[in-house]
Amino acid sequence: MLGLAATACAQEDVDTLQDRASDSFHEERAVPENRTEMQLSFAPIVREAAPAVVNVYSRRVVAQRSPFAGDPFFERFFGSQPQQRDVGSLGSGVIVDPSGVIVTNNHVVEGAQELRVVLADRREFDAELLLADERTDLAVLQIQADETLPVLSYNEAGDSEVGDLVLAIGNPFGVGQTVTSGIVSALARTEVGISDYSFFIQTDAAVNPGNSGGALVNMNGELIGINTAIFSRSGGSIGIGFAIPAEMVSSVVNAALNGEDLIRPWLGAKLQPVTSELAQSLGLDRPRGAIVADLWPDGAAEEAGLERGDIIVAVDGVEVNNETGIRFRFATHALGDLARVEVLRDGETREFEVESRPAPGNTTAEPRTVGGRNPFQGARIVELSPAFNEANGIDPFMDGVMIVAVGRRSVADYYGFQAGDRIVTIAGIEVDDFADFENAMADQDNAREWPIEIIRRGERHSRVLRL
Repeated sequence: MLGLAATACAQEDVDTLQDRASDSFHEERAVPENRTEMQLSFAPIVREAAPAVVNVYSRRVVAQRSPFAGDPFFERFFGSQPQQRDVGSLGSGVIVDPSGVIVTNNHVVEGAQELRVVLADRREFDAELLLADERTDLAVLQIQADETLPVLSYNEAGDSEVGDLVLAIGNPFGVGQTVTSGIVSALARTEVGISDYSFFIQTDAAVNPGNSGGALVNMNGELIGINTAIFSRSGGSIGIGFAIPAEMVSSVVNAALNGEDLIRPWLGAKLQPVTSELAQSLGLDRPRGAIVADLWPDGAAEEAGLERGDIIVAVDGVEVNNETGIRFRFATHALGDLARVEVLRDGETREFEVESRPAPGNTTAEPRTVGGRNPFQGARIVELSPAFNEANGIDPFMDGVMIVAVGRRSVADYYGFQAGDRIVTIAGIEVDDFADFENAMADQDNAREWPIEIIRRGERHSRVLRL
């Protein structure tokens, strides 16, 4: 009897909890009580935001190979000269400064010889390209209007959360300005591979071709991102769109407005992802952050106090879980700013202020063509540096001299050198820069045998070349 009574009491408790949960559920799903609640709409947000979203038309002339080229008979009558044709593309843009400054995607305007912007009220303007950055897929345009234009303000706080309601405004398929709604599906997407600074906001608001460069807006009417890509096998929206966060957009626009070259800050650290096995060996509760595997001598990270083995877990209070996220956070800083870097060291959390500095060296190194009597004659070489490497997708910590091109029928071509080969040693002399290369060339002057070491696709090769 005692057991039955206890069971009955337990059942009563379960029934009571279920009733309470049911009451709570029904309270949250309330029926609209008045006409005002029934007429809730996104229209006020759209009314404020839409005038700042524009259409961007670009046009370029490309040469088209004649279909009769190579056929002597048809060439007599139709010629073989390349024909020119106009190629146009359509995208969207956002006015971010009342003087007529517009931000869009780089791929919308890339290679354009003519740019035209159409406002929401159908007025048209010729546009000037102020800045184009392939690495972030952003471009900044300028139009000249006789009045102050409507703008969208940035949500630079970066306080968007997964589940927030958002609106995507653009010109999909060229049908005219369109608004779609959805939510923030994910934040800090870094596996997309669209740009070098992938750190995207993912949304399920319908984004289609033509939406590129358009606005992703929150419920405060603020710009939280620039729509840039969709994930789709069919080419149409399947609810997976990506937007470049407003923090990055703002930094690119500021560089354009200040007339500055877009120079990215560089941490000066080589980073390694934290895998599950590594997290377990380090005593972490879960894989997170990125390990500092190496430090550039006298770089920003080393001077701030970071050490090899530190695990970077946050930048400016935002959690980061890989190198791409850390690169993005640093890229949103202006040169000279201080970034707050949080690391785990010996089981303790420490914070450092790291100055935003450019990578050492030049981003556009001038290639040299090797002349004289030697195995490298006819090769074009560059001196590697963190700045040049960063700009060209090479490991920033890789130094030395690299072959970037080989002249046809040159001596270098005869010996099989290829673009991408890194010269390590010449006759036992280590080649770390142009000066080392020239010294080795002078020492080997008129030599018949040339012991050479190169690195090709990560593998070291040693050969003795005979002239």
